[in-house]
Amino acid sequence: MQKQTLLDGIHSPYDVKKLNYIQMEQLCEEIRSRLIHTISQTGGHLASNLGVVEITVALHKVFSSPTDQIMWDVGHQAYAHKLLTGRRDRFDTLRQEDGISGFPKAGESIHDVFLAGHSSTSLSVASGLARAKTLLHEEGHVISVIGDGAFTNGMVYEAMNNVGRYKDRMIVILNDNEMSISKNVGAFARYLAKIRSKREYFDAKDIIEKGLKSIPVVGNSLHKAAAASKAAVKDMLYNSNLFEDFGFAYLGPVNGHDIKNLCEVMQRAKSLNRPVLLHIETQKGKGYPFAEENPGAYHGVSKFDVKTGSSDIAPADSFSTVFGDALTEFAKQDESICAITAAMKYGTGLAGFATAFPQRFFDIGIAEGHGVTFSAGLARNGLKPVFAVYSTFLQRGYDQILHDTAIEQQHVLFAVDRAGIVGEDGETHQGLFDAAYLSNIPNMIIYSPTTYAELRYFTRKALYECKGPVALRYPRGKEPVLPENSSTEQDYLLLDERKAKTLVISYGKEFEQAYHAAQMLSQRDLPVALMKLNKINPIEEVCVELASQYDAILFAEEGILQGGIAEHFGLRLQRCGYRGSYAVRAVDGKFVPQATVVSSLKKLGLDAQSLCDLIASLYPEQ
Repeated sequence: MQKQTLLDGIHSPYDVKKLNYIQMEQLCEEIRSRLIHTISQTGGHLASNLGVVEITVALHKVFSSPTDQIMWDVGHQAYAHKLLTGRRDRFDTLRQEDGISGFPKAGESIHDVFLAGHSSTSLSVASGLARAKTLLHEEGHVISVIGDGAFTNGMVYEAMNNVGRYKDRMIVILNDNEMSISKNVGAFARYLAKIRSKREYFDAKDIIEKGLKSIPVVGNSLHKAAAASKAAVKDMLYNSNLFEDFGFAYLGPVNGHDIKNLCEVMQRAKSLNRPVLLHIETQKGKGYPFAEENPGAYHGVSKFDVKTGSSDIAPADSFSTVFGDALTEFAKQDESICAITAAMKYGTGLAGFATAFPQRFFDIGIAEGHGVTFSAGLARNGLKPVFAVYSTFLQRGYDQILHDTAIEQQHVLFAVDRAGIVGEDGETHQGLFDAAYLSNIPNMIIYSPTTYAELRYFTRKALYECKGPVALRYPRGKEPVLPENSSTEQDYLLLDERKAKTLVISYGKEFEQAYHAAQMLSQRDLPVALMKLNKINPIEEVCVELASQYDAILFAEEGILQGGIAEHFGLRLQRCGYRGSYAVRAVDGKFVPQATVVSSLKKLGLDAQSLCDLIASLYPEQ
């Protein structure tokens, strides 16, 4: 019979409150063991979760969720929180279909306050939650646990600029591990390094304040009188403290792996009943040597071998790596090419470029809006900026694409990685909206290649034959297995060997499913023509003319239906007087939850068999 662990006895946050410090330390070890074991089987965010174990345990010791509301930024560091809030028995279903999410989800637990799949949102949410508690006279604090990498995004400072105006019970826990996904960059990282190296001031501040307050009768008065001189000394020594200037009480830096110290300082923050910034230093990947040595590589992992640590971030055989290699080759011949990434050097396949051309590589942190406009500035002065960014994160820079890039036709290449269904990260990370929102921007050119050869070719074309903003979108993972005649350097490809009456149109990786559907139908003596769009916006007139010659058309799109390429194509057919049958299979007004790509395609009716059945129904004789 297996020995019961402390973790086995944790059914709710209330159970954590019963533990002493020694038991809490043991619980932290058990949580780390469970995290490593589970993530090795399911994949997920490893290093970030290993770093916040003690913070999570201390939070549930000191505070009382859900009365005290805990926000996680980014939400992928909330795995330990899930283990302590009634989801331990289902933890093996993490990121699996119908399982628990890899991010906080209000519908999953009363202890999950707000969805947090994208970075740097928690301070804005927390300030709203705290203001509401004050106005509604409700009990409890609001706590935001936010990584130092998230402070590279301007939304954090917008929130801080407003939080200090009020005296709401809001605590910001700055999880300082010197990392976001890749190594942190920029002035804020240097600022935190300065604070870490100057902790003597804050130690002295604590001692003096305690001493002054302990003096009978006049203690508090002396404390207030000392405040002005204290500020002057602080300004002289440290040029002030950014957080205090924004209206926060600053506590720290604190060792994020000392459970007793964490509980004590959290209790102090709680007692202040005002906005507090608690600065905690942690080690990303703590407790697993491979992740400690290379936290960037173990930020997000597929299944891995616990003993060897073998893991895959951007494998050699992937669209991301092929794109990064191609861009590096072009840059060897063209000194005007620059690469920009938003803290995703490894995931976007740009590590090689960064090594080869460090002066032309820009990791701008988690600041997609800035990345777009920065790229536009580079383009305005004659460079060729390439912003490699996941589809889901490019959404955060939409206004900058439209206003700063498209109106005056700045030649920026957006390398839109993870376009389409991405799988287990679920709703917050699916790349299903970029084709729709980009195609609605005037003069935006969009390519969506299916193969590596096409990816290389259209990268070159986007760099040297296009004007204005260009998007090059490609999926996660490997290229599909297709015959050679399915790849082309043209903007479109028409395959119609038997002069069929029915045409299937698709683009990107979804063309693989359309091709196999056509093969199935061919075996049933139901010939189908195929049109692959490599250039999906603007739609070429010749494609509309060719399509209008068929009696029936099915457009299969791995993207949102509303505003998508299929709708644009249908409108063009209508305008040219097409009288045949036009059907669309796309993602119809829904967010796609976590599941494998294969399962998601099947549920959406975008797999080969579903397309085959739908196409067959377009034949009148069937």
